[in-house]
Amino acid sequence: MVMEDIQIFDPVLSTSTSSQNHAMAIYDTLFALDANLVPQPQMVGSWGVSEDKKTYTFELRDGLSWHDGTPVTAADCVASIRRWGQTVSKGQLLLERASHISATSGKSFTIALKEPLGLVLDILASPGQPLFMMREQDAILPATEQVTTNIGSGPFKFNAALTRPGARFVYDRNEAYVPRDEPASGYAGGKIVRVKQAIWENIKDPQTALAALQAGEVDFWLQPVADLFSVIESNPNLVLDAMGRNGSDWFARINCLQPPFDNVKMRQALLHLIDQNAFLGLLSPNRTFGRAVTSMFGVGSNYSNDINTEWFKNGGNFEAAKKLIAEAGYANEKVVILDPTDWPEGDLASQLLASVLRKAGINAELAPMTWGELSKRRAKKGPINEGGWSIFITSGTDFTMGDPLGPSAFRLNGEKAWYGWPQDDKYEALRAKWPDVETQEKRMELAREMQRIWWDYVPQVFLCQTTAPSARNKSLVDMINSPAPEVAMWNMRKVST
Repeated sequence: MVMEDIQIFDPVLSTSTSSQNHAMAIYDTLFALDANLVPQPQMVGSWGVSEDKKTYTFELRDGLSWHDGTPVTAADCVASIRRWGQTVSKGQLLLERASHISATSGKSFTIALKEPLGLVLDILASPGQPLFMMREQDAILPATEQVTTNIGSGPFKFNAALTRPGARFVYDRNEAYVPRDEPASGYAGGKIVRVKQAIWENIKDPQTALAALQAGEVDFWLQPVADLFSVIESNPNLVLDAMGRNGSDWFARINCLQPPFDNVKMRQALLHLIDQNAFLGLLSPNRTFGRAVTSMFGVGSNYSNDINTEWFKNGGNFEAAKKLIAEAGYANEKVVILDPTDWPEGDLASQLLASVLRKAGINAELAPMTWGELSKRRAKKGPINEGGWSIFITSGTDFTMGDPLGPSAFRLNGEKAWYGWPQDDKYEALRAKWPDVETQEKRMELAREMQRIWWDYVPQVFLCQTTAPSARNKSLVDMINSPAPEVAMWNMRKVST
């Protein structure tokens, strides 16, 4: 399998797809979304809620053990919830609403709330940055300190002996894993591993990855470049397969702490500078795999709307951008764009963005690095001359954009926010109302109010949406399909063709 490099294994410390894919293999979750996006018990055997809706009780199912042979306990789960809740948006909400989360026996724990919260199971089953269970001795580490043991209770074991960091990551079937007695459905149901070993090859060159796929040396390529789609489709032994229901929304995340983008008019100027058609032409030459994005809630959400999107024009609005740059008093401060050179699409998009900024008179500079290095550097809050940054490009599934309590990027709570650390108290006050809004109509009204503030503040700017199919050999079948970016390796199997 051709997958991305992993430099940070801890799925709480890093939101990168590679870290989450690794965690999906070796860890397990309390609840998971099924194919209909309904939360289902996973590690939990039974659960209940009190009559006043303020106390949830959970009991773990039988047969759960860590890869080191020790049993999974309720104390492990409590520590995992608390650590995850330090950084993940929905987890923060749960911890804010909880009066206590505690183990009541070796296999049981409770979540007691200060007031009812009907989203508890949705939070525990969150995709995007799932709530993976870790051993208590690992989960008691601060969320800012990396867990490096790689001991989970999931369907695969990490094989450190055969792994070559930067090149190959090896996962063995966990023979002691006891799957649920239900068919696999989305991320829920029985996680039955039908292969003895899964090997992730980090092949940086697309042509080399394609050759390996064509030769049968690898069976799956997570992110083939768009230029090679037609070649893959012409091969009778290969297939392009959309792993998720929605596309990926590409965006440039802005550092709101440091000049020049600590000035809101400089951030607003970026809205006008971006020509989404240009980025589509680069990232999705086949337009059937791409479109523009203007709503903070993405394209396909129930909450997507057009409030405060007058800035969007096909081709951008260069003059409007120049006017805002002048009003901001831009003084030629250096803008550093973190450029992931081992991610071809991210590299190309970063180069195009730098070119656009330079054309507008902004002193933009690319900082070439691997995605793993970018994942570390983007955590630095200091100025440019101390190793800081101004912008980096990433993407998220359109599905997750429809949930304002989901992506960490949706927080505007300053020091506790995602990279870029935007802060707007009025927005956060609106967002805090979301869990208690009871009707779809009222949620839509709230979404429009949130978006009005969001596009006034501009914590990030959209580049476009692409639907990036994965490539696989036709002999690899029964792969799990989901709306989230994580790849589930259970259930897949190889057949003769």
